[in-house]
Amino acid sequence: MVFSLQNQETEAVKLCNADFRQATFDAYKDFRAATAPKILARALFMATDLVYGKAPSYNKFYAIEIIARIPYQSWEMWSYIVQTLYFSQEQKTIELGELAHFSRVAQDNETMHVVVIGTILQKQHSLIRLAFPFILSFIYFQACFLLHLLSRTWAYELNFLFEEHAYRTYDAFLQRESEQLKQAPLDSAYLKWYGRDVKNQYEFVELVRNDELLHRNASVTHMKR
Repeated sequence: MVFSLQNQETEAVKLCNADFRQATFDAYKDFRAATAPKILARALFMATDLVYGKAPSYNKFYAIEIIARIPYQSWEMWSYIVQTLYFSQEQKTIELGELAHFSRVAQDNETMHVVVIGTILQKQHSLIRLAFPFILSFIYFQACFLLHLLSRTWAYELNFLFEEHAYRTYDAFLQRESEQLKQAPLDSAYLKWYGRDVKNQYEFVELVRNDELLHRNASVTHMKR
């Protein structure tokens, strides 16, 4: 699938169907990452659990979404830098262009998640919980960029693990808080500007969960190119 805002939205809505979502998840259920990405992912999960607790919450999602943008930002930058070496090789330049485009769409999607979750939270952040994701993101950006230089496969595997973790976390939140979320209205100018229409917080979180599944699977797609 060539990523665009339009098909991102179409696929996210389709994934609200439980059977289709399970089939989409199962497409890579047997995928196994290498040891290095597993260690980095586990360290990342432990750090967020330490600060925000193991239970899913909007505070934790805010941090997850800030961090989730980082690989796509680093990949887009990497693509533009490397493109300068391949201007005479059209096929390679196309591949790099596709990666840059996917990265742009994905990070814009993650940015939408951050902005809307921030709107829901309003002033419920503590200083350390607000500062933590930005500090970790700075470190994570350097790690993602370097990892992509050393091993593109490892970079995509790390993102696969992160996005799968995010998917599972949102899914657990929906199951635990479904009734409360369905009763909570959501009015976001940014969400409307982005082009997503939801009636309540349940629909918003449901689509965010689906976005993470799309990003998880897309990581493997790009890995195979």
